[in-house]
Amino acid sequence: MQGLWLDGGRLTYRDDLPVPRPAAGEALIRVRLAGICGTDLQLLAGYYPFEGIPGHEFVGEVVTAADPGWVGQRVVGEINLFCGRCATCAAGRHRHCERRSVLGIRDHHGAFAEYLTLPVLNLHRIPDSVPDEKAVFTEPLAAALQIQSQVAIGPDQRVLLIGAGRLGQLIAPTLALTGCQLEVSARYPTQRRLLRAQGIPTLEADEIPATKYDIAIEATGSADGFREACRAVRPAGTIVLKSTYRDSVAVDLAKLVVDEIRVVGSRCGDFGPALDLLERGLIDPAGLIAERLPLNDGPEAFRNAALPGALKVLLAPLSALDSPHSDSPEFAAPGRGTANSRR
Repeated sequence: MQGLWLDGGRLTYRDDLPVPRPAAGEALIRVRLAGICGTDLQLLAGYYPFEGIPGHEFVGEVVTAADPGWVGQRVVGEINLFCGRCATCAAGRHRHCERRSVLGIRDHHGAFAEYLTLPVLNLHRIPDSVPDEKAVFTEPLAAALQIQSQVAIGPDQRVLLIGAGRLGQLIAPTLALTGCQLEVSARYPTQRRLLRAQGIPTLEADEIPATKYDIAIEATGSADGFREACRAVRPAGTIVLKSTYRDSVAVDLAKLVVDEIRVVGSRCGDFGPALDLLERGLIDPAGLIAERLPLNDGPEAFRNAALPGALKVLLAPLSALDSPHSDSPEFAAPGRGTANSRR
């Protein structure tokens, strides 16, 4: 099996990996498409000591499963594998299971390979009307929507989103659907262009007023973004953190206490609402795709994804490039086009 292997901060392409064996209750899934996200880049930089196949944003097709009704289905999968027996699971907080593993991040091989395994309980069927290039955004779109399950957001609230990268470009349109008074701090011209095309106001970091916003959402992945959120939020306001920081971040706890600011950590979300938005066409993430590369160009793809202002870079095994659910002619199989196209 071909795949990418991460070990000691070094990413390599390999073609000698064993096809994973599904455990009881799991399905074997052939990967059709996978996306590189900020967490993958942080893993490469040493955010967490993971060794194995990274990747957790994917579209796949079920090859084998105990329930034959799943075989042949096009699916996405929630990334947290839970035990179902610990006190946290019993309380319904499966994403925080005391014994959890996480696809491509913690103790479970991920999506940058030809095949992966996941529990059938984690799988969601993709509506036929949603092509692979949109469905591959389900996991980060669910993470974007998680904010609204944690913090009530409506038309009367002033909301600042700091960071308009891969995740910020999904958070912004989901917030816009609430009718809130949204502004987005975007660093790069391409980011601002994409947001303004959707009618979402943008501003630069030095234009952000102090203590104005009811809610400040930090999605830059940098300590500077967190400090900007602390400066921008009003007393008794809320800061939502969507970043996974590699290093420790200095925090002025006295300001948080004196101003009674609530800080909310926000990670994964439910896939159902994300797939619903994609099926209804209320969110269209296809314009965020920067390039599509075959899996054997994975190390190059990671380098490109790490460039300042880079948007979504997608990877596909060569065996999956000829896809009836692909919107893009750039994913034609060899002999029918170029699988190494960029835009």
